[in-house]
Amino acid sequence: MEELAIHKVLNEYGEEIEKEIASYFKEKQRDAGYHEFIAQVYKSLEDYALRKGTRLASCCTLLIYKGYKNRVDDEIVKVCAGIELYRHAILIHDDLVDGDELRRGDASFHKLFGALSERFGESVGMFAGNILYSLTVDCILKSSFERRLLRESIMVLNKEYGNVNESQMLDVLFEYKEPDEAEWYQMASKRATSLFRAAMLIGAILSNAPESDEQILRNVAEHMGYALDIRDDIMGTFAPKEEYGREPTGDIKLFKKPLHLIYTLTHAREGVVRDMLKKGDIGGIREIIRAYGLERAKDKSRKHAKHAITLIEQTAMQSEVKQFFRAFLRYSSESLDCY
Repeated sequence: MEELAIHKVLNEYGEEIEKEIASYFKEKQRDAGYHEFIAQVYKSLEDYALRKGTRLASCCTLLIYKGYKNRVDDEIVKVCAGIELYRHAILIHDDLVDGDELRRGDASFHKLFGALSERFGESVGMFAGNILYSLTVDCILKSSFERRLLRESIMVLNKEYGNVNESQMLDVLFEYKEPDEAEWYQMASKRATSLFRAAMLIGAILSNAPESDEQILRNVAEHMGYALDIRDDIMGTFAPKEEYGREPTGDIKLFKKPLHLIYTLTHAREGVVRDMLKKGDIGGIREIIRAYGLERAKDKSRKHAKHAITLIEQTAMQSEVKQFFRAFLRYSSESLDCY
């Protein structure tokens, strides 16, 4: 499966999920009509969730379900719409904490409401992110799956939502200290890995996948999460704005510690990175990361992708879905050659 085929799959299923999100918000707009401002917030949430993107997490839910059921139906698309709202609830809070002004080429959610005051925009962002999580649960529960399966799915979602919030706190903590590789993995085990665990396990639960496969998919999600987390952090340092959707090096300027910077701090001459950070020498930091941390981080990402591929092969999913994940993870690894 080539790159174009991967994007075709994501675009095809992503469009189905987007239609379901739009349909879901029509009902919510009626509920929000009691106040003009609340209606505006809900319309902004809909527009935010429908901004151009790959819908990767929600497509994972759909593909895992298809892998065991050999079909895609309206009910799993409803659940996938909920997963997409869940992803955006996390993004709203992420941008708020990091002070990011852009998300996918447009204003971050809290910036949409910052005209009255910065505090007002940030307050709306905080509460709107919470609302999106409540809509996630509502959206999933509106599907007609067995109550037992829905209950198990919501339990997974709640657990992972707690995990991703823990990771956000550690991420902020690391701005003020220098974690080692092991500590980074403690944080990352609850970040992107958490998102993919929720997405994949919910797809497996609702499809009545074998219990043994659920454990395999939990491990797949972990390795896939690490691989993409490391890759996305590398993009955040080295990708051009046109590709990344916002100014690169934003995390470095906030003194965040992606894995490639941790490796650099470990192997470069002591103090050199700290001095460059204090001076704001972003170009110099990029060069020293290339010398000491970049290839080490790329190698880790590729190893995790390879582990995920090996594990996918051990599941009982249909071959078409296995092929997609193999191709996607290989493409993710190969894309690292650009940096």
